[in-house]
Amino acid sequence: MWDFREGELFEIWEPAEQRLPFVFNSPHSGRTYPRCFVENSRLDQFAIRRSEDHFVDELFGCGVDLGAPMLTARFPRAYVDVNREPYELDPKMFDGRLPPYANTGSVRVAGGLGTIPRIVAENMEIYRHRLPVDEALSRIEMIYKPYHNALRKLIARTHTRFERAILIDCHSMPGNIRLSGSGIRPDFIIGDRYGTSASGELSRLALRLLEDQGFSVVRNKPYAGGFITEHYGRPARGLHALQIEINRALYIDEATLKKKPEFALIAKMLRRFFEDFTSEATSSACDLSLAAE
Repeated sequence: MWDFREGELFEIWEPAEQRLPFVFNSPHSGRTYPRCFVENSRLDQFAIRRSEDHFVDELFGCGVDLGAPMLTARFPRAYVDVNREPYELDPKMFDGRLPPYANTGSVRVAGGLGTIPRIVAENMEIYRHRLPVDEALSRIEMIYKPYHNALRKLIARTHTRFERAILIDCHSMPGNIRLSGSGIRPDFIIGDRYGTSASGELSRLALRLLEDQGFSVVRNKPYAGGFITEHYGRPARGLHALQIEINRALYIDEATLKKKPEFALIAKMLRRFFEDFTSEATSSACDLSLAAE
């Protein structure tokens, strides 16, 4: 059943010296697909990749050069989604009884996007048949929990050293995303759980700097942040968490999942953004004491 080797689940990219109170996290950029998983899927090897955050680890990896660690998943989101509660599980997917503490009634489970997803993008069913309950619980124990343990340690280390920590949760979104009622296609979405996971000043700073580069940027709609942003963001304790979604149409051909010629330019612009963002966010002029709005 187990197709991952030790050390293959995720990587921690460390700077030569951590100079910033930032931690970068890319939980959905994994592209190592277990053989048994692919064989038991009704999707081909292209379709099953539709829910990946393609190349997000590369685009946001500039944070390491600037002096912050980055945690990157190697397992795919379609296999186990660490941006969910640990036991958001759909009982209709499994043979056997789920533990009583499983959250079987969440909106995400109903939509097929629980901790063990039922679908990838565009409502494409992943599995040919039900899975054993033990399979789901094994993925949670052997992938989900070690991943969050690693993330928790990075955040705690950063908070201890700098007396605050700013988590940047890095994601991508489909190119066909439009704001309801407006038809606007955002280039970026800044998610702070409606002002509860990070200082409002931090969110406004991110919006302003991206807009200054000519990007279309919105806040919290339609993505306000998932479990990671909600769980680790505690502004009153100096723990801030921002989710940043980049539109895939900016940098990949979504029909082929290959990089566009513009990829290098977008990466350069993101680096400039993070240079300015980390500098201003850590300056004495930036007041991160505002816990919520």
